[in-house]
Amino acid sequence: MNLLYWLEPWEPSPTVVIATLVAAVLFARGTKKAKVSLPRQLSFWFGLIALYVVLHTRLDYYFEHEFFMHRLQHLVLHHLGPFFIALSYPGAAMRAGIPFRWRQRFVRPVLAARPVRLAIDFLLHPVIAGLLFVGLIYFWLTSSIHFAAMLDWRLYRVMNWSMAIDGLMFWWLVLDPRPAPPARLAPGRRVLLVIAVIPPQILLGAFIFFSSHELYPIYSICGRAFTWLSPMRDQQIGGLLVWIPASMMSVIAALIALRHWMRLSARTRLREERAEKRAKEQRAAPESRSHVLGTPDAAQ
Repeated sequence: MNLLYWLEPWEPSPTVVIATLVAAVLFARGTKKAKVSLPRQLSFWFGLIALYVVLHTRLDYYFEHEFFMHRLQHLVLHHLGPFFIALSYPGAAMRAGIPFRWRQRFVRPVLAARPVRLAIDFLLHPVIAGLLFVGLIYFWLTSSIHFAAMLDWRLYRVMNWSMAIDGLMFWWLVLDPRPAPPARLAPGRRVLLVIAVIPPQILLGAFIFFSSHELYPIYSICGRAFTWLSPMRDQQIGGLLVWIPASMMSVIAALIALRHWMRLSARTRLREERAEKRAKEQRAAPESRSHVLGTPDAAQ
């Protein structure tokens, strides 16, 4: 088996191919017009390739037939891939990659439409964003729902796409390096938001790890990819993936958000100091002029 064998999709999906190509073309075009540093470019391509690999390669067979592999897939879909894409802050580059006429005719009217704005404001509200980020993990790991999702290919794809899209929205909200506005959240609230989603992930991962019975029998029913791994050991490894790596990603995001907060605070203080200095100079200028003008009168 060579690399091409592993890159061959287990279940071909035109949607994944089109979405990946569109994102890649827009970003590649945009980097020629907008200034995007090399680390940001590498971060974007790593995140995009990671999403494609877990959605559209032969690895998908293992994601469907082993619980811990499924959790590894969702770790990439919900955390790792979207995290690195958001870290690259590709919005300006991708916007520059869209032809100007298309932006004027299609993109701006769509984004300016009231239903779209209301939907975006709702989904990116910090409370809703946090609840969705954690809630989707709990929802898809509910035993009965997970059973149905792994049997129905349509529901399976809805599950994967919902995790990827939600991850992109959440990490974009948290890792936005700009001040507010134009960012949706103030720097301090970004730190609090990402810290708030850590305990629920730890609790769910610990529950799965310490469970005394098999929570997801669908993998035993449909056949496991790794027959040498017992169902309970498979479940424990999956619980650890929810517990530790996912939580650590949130910790790293909190540190990055804290760094943005400190940088923006320092910039604000510097701006205030400069404004105060200019105000003092402006107050001192009239006094100097009156002193100079008063000197001839004194001489007379």
